[in-house]
Amino acid sequence: MPEPSSASTSASASADDSVDRVEDSQLFSPVPAINQAASNLANLASYFTQCLPVPGGYTGIPEEGQELAILAPVSTTGRPALQASSSSSSSSSSSSSSSSEFDASSSLSHSEIDLTVSSSQENSGQMSPFRVFQNGASMFQGLVERARKTVRGSADDIGWLQRVQSLPPTEDGTARFLEILDSVRNKEHKLPDSLVYLLIPGLFSNHGPLYFVKTKAYFSKMGLVCHIAKIHSESSVSKNAREIKDYIEEIYWGSRKRVLLLGHSKGGVDAAAALSLYWPQLKDKVAGLALAQSPYGGSPVASDILRDGQLGDYVMLRKLMEILVSKVLKGDLQALEDLTYERRKEFLSRHPLPPEVPIVSFHTEASITPSVLTALSHVAHVELPIAGDGNPARIPVVMPLSAAMAACSQLLVARYGEKSDGLVTRKDAEVPGSLAVRPERKLDHAWMVYSSMREEAGDEADTSQVCEALLSLLVEVAQKRRHEMAMKDE
Repeated sequence: MPEPSSASTSASASADDSVDRVEDSQLFSPVPAINQAASNLANLASYFTQCLPVPGGYTGIPEEGQELAILAPVSTTGRPALQASSSSSSSSSSSSSSSSEFDASSSLSHSEIDLTVSSSQENSGQMSPFRVFQNGASMFQGLVERARKTVRGSADDIGWLQRVQSLPPTEDGTARFLEILDSVRNKEHKLPDSLVYLLIPGLFSNHGPLYFVKTKAYFSKMGLVCHIAKIHSESSVSKNAREIKDYIEEIYWGSRKRVLLLGHSKGGVDAAAALSLYWPQLKDKVAGLALAQSPYGGSPVASDILRDGQLGDYVMLRKLMEILVSKVLKGDLQALEDLTYERRKEFLSRHPLPPEVPIVSFHTEASITPSVLTALSHVAHVELPIAGDGNPARIPVVMPLSAAMAACSQLLVARYGEKSDGLVTRKDAEVPGSLAVRPERKLDHAWMVYSSMREEAGDEADTSQVCEALLSLLVEVAQKRRHEMAMKDE
């Protein structure tokens, strides 16, 4: 069979590179400047990788039946001589005495030629130009791959759980959730008092003293026992999982009631990890788990900041985040690293959730309207010394949380085309095999925090009502699961 020509091979390589360039550049279609930069970088990469002889990666050099041009060591006169070797038997029979030297060298393998060149080069004290090209090409190819990795970011990771064929699919429970939420707003409460309700807050909850406080008071007014897990939210997932396990056991042995869990953001990941790691000890003590806006599959924001070769390396975000978490908040940077896609894939491969655990997944999408981008959110109160009337003065603390979430959501839409609450994409918030709640209402990731500060109910359900509806739905899922298991046993 005739060998493919160098031109056809180069054309094939160029076509493949062209596809990669188009795929890379499409990641930034809404951002013309970045799109153009990505396209230029891909073009430059294609040109140099075709010109430089990359070991093992340059397909323009056939293995047999072709002449191989190599650069010989620099001669004593400083002028390199070009040698040619041929593995063709016909050329050796028709060559003259002067070309017989070429035929002799042609019997050497490529590695032997390299060895001969290197040995001669060591004697002359200089490096072979061929090796210079090889090293330079390898270094440039590494830079190209790093640049491509940066351009693609988390594009290949978002929604990875939904692409695992062995995992069970989710079921849409949005319609039933909205029905329950409407009943809750009409003061029809169905949560049983035979359970204890444990709320697990997310990252930086230690610095938001009113996180879940209003919800706990709301449950207490209904005669329900409700606790907030006082964990160090900036600790690693494994450490918090252990603390949550201790919480559950303490509650169970004190009340003899099973515990229903609701975790928000990283709190949901921590709670799920507790069930994965300690299920034999907890299976008779836990009734179910609801995850609200939790990055169960990982977060593109955490990955893009903390992973090597991503945006965080170029704009010092990783270093700034390390200072903020470790020095200012006295936490562990692993708390954020545990939310990257690599860490979540590694953890879930070793510690999957037990299939018999009733699960509800709740996720939302942030609003990116101009009015939200300028909004401030009321997140806490500061009490000043006692005023003249004998009562302490309370000053609201406002932060641009909703504006920050809107900006992050806009960035994720522009870069990946994915809907999110600002930190967690909708795809990554769904636990396989769970009942998924996908409301159309625009709620950002920090809504659970600043919504707790609202003194009066508005036209929409507040945090407490949403939590009650989620847990009521989870109770139904648990009852259905027990019925199915009973039928299977029969």
